[in-house]
Amino acid sequence: MRRKEQDIAAGAPHASRLASRPVKITNATRPLTIEVEAINERGERVPTPIAGEHPLTLYIDKREIVTLMTLGQAPEALALGYLRNQRLVRSIDEIAEVQVDWDTDAVAITTRTALLNLDEKMQKRTVTTGCGQGTVFGNLMDEIDAIRLRDDITLSEATLHTLLDNVRRHETIYKSAGAVHGCALANGSGEILLFIEDVGRHNAVDAIAGQMWLNDIGGSDKIFYTTGRLTSEMVIKAAQMQIPFLVSRSGLTQMGHDIAVKTGITMIGRAVNKHYLLFTGVQRFIKPAA
Repeated sequence: MRRKEQDIAAGAPHASRLASRPVKITNATRPLTIEVEAINERGERVPTPIAGEHPLTLYIDKREIVTLMTLGQAPEALALGYLRNQRLVRSIDEIAEVQVDWDTDAVAITTRTALLNLDEKMQKRTVTTGCGQGTVFGNLMDEIDAIRLRDDITLSEATLHTLLDNVRRHETIYKSAGAVHGCALANGSGEILLFIEDVGRHNAVDAIAGQMWLNDIGGSDKIFYTTGRLTSEMVIKAAQMQIPFLVSRSGLTQMGHDIAVKTGITMIGRAVNKHYLLFTGVQRFIKPAA
């Protein structure tokens, strides 16, 4: 398969902040669904779309890091977001190239200078509750105490309803094929800025993180929505991206709740239509007077 390449420069789509030092990056999205034959309850043979799933092995400076199972919607952003949320790379400034090759099911990331303490960071590996088993390198609680989220912004109930309605109306792979999780980044008005689906919710949040880097989007005034449950991993990643509002149509875990309290995230679960449960960060949430 021939790889398409584009130079990412300031002002271009998915622009990085380094106009003078562009990131060389592929655009290797795979077909997100394929059609197979199934037999329905009436015994009829019907063509049915199913979600794609592909292995993608991530290499950084020729060193193998991890193999991710992915839908293939945004493999470059997924790789960047994975490194960002694992705290293996601190800034998009450190990245020179991101090259995805589906002939070898690999993504090769080249840094501008060798990463420091990579071996030390990878010594401890925690298998998380993410779909398909997520992985977090290092101590889950590292740096949590240093995270400070903005407390001068609010989320109104009306904006929450707008976001949920926008998500409901958004065209998704889930509606046609199922078997995927979706994540969205929204602005303070509930408008969807980025929407990514993948076979695991941890992949979808990583891809959003990568897109935020490539587009130079800050998270300090944004809302993050996920279809998946709010585990410790999801809350930590949102906090690392400086996002103060975390919304899910699903529930949460005890450790997810504890970390949300510790970081001060406004966390809302079971959010469907007009229903929601506000768990933490109530000081940022504005509800109309009865």
